[in-house]
Amino acid sequence: MEISTLSALMVFPNRSQFFEYESISFSCGHHGSSGWAVKRTLSSGITEDCQGNESNCVLDVIYPSDSGLYWCESDSGECSNAINITVTDGSVILESPVHPVMEGDHVTLRCRNKTTSSSSFTADFYKDGLLIGSSSTGSMTIRTASKSHEGSYRCNISGCEASADSWLTVTARPPGAPQSKPVVYVLLPVVGVCVLLALMLLIGWRCHKGQSVFINKLIFCIRPSAAPLSAPNASNESI
Repeated sequence: MEISTLSALMVFPNRSQFFEYESISFSCGHHGSSGWAVKRTLSSGITEDCQGNESNCVLDVIYPSDSGLYWCESDSGECSNAINITVTDGSVILESPVHPVMEGDHVTLRCRNKTTSSSSFTADFYKDGLLIGSSSTGSMTIRTASKSHEGSYRCNISGCEASADSWLTVTARPPGAPQSKPVVYVLLPVVGVCVLLALMLLIGWRCHKGQSVFINKLIFCIRPSAAPLSAPNASNESI
């Protein structure tokens, strides 16, 4: 199987674990190529087209039997990297990036409970079977990911079962590639520019207002010494 860089399998929602009866869609994002189709090898060992030999595949209702490897394949036999999709009939899943992350990225792992949409529960997170932290919000962020963060992750909610394992891959950052930043760091420059513009407008308004007051005072001082205006001569009136 030849791995191609021309196509990548896109997954929506962007995660590798799903609850039974959820929906999921796949698409082959390719550049200047045609004839790509979504393929899969199920946990039963069956390899098949995901949906009619098309570059898009939408599964409206999924079951544990839909678990397996999914990838894009061209007519010439080129393949994208495969993604492992897990569908569970349990009550807990781990939301993690479906594609490899780059060194320096910030990665958020979320533990989800099928029985509630609230995130106000304590979740324990494990890497390679070892407890690495607990969170009262159900999520944990890995800041500035490195190769040492690569491994198998799962989570556990008190009183519930644990999630399945998901593998997190960390790749080297290509030269010149932008580094992801938390939203707060992205918003700070925007807020700073807005505050600066507001201050400039305020200063301009105050200056304009002060100039108007100065001109009015100047006119008031000059007018008393000015010669009175003579009444128009009758011969100059319009007929």
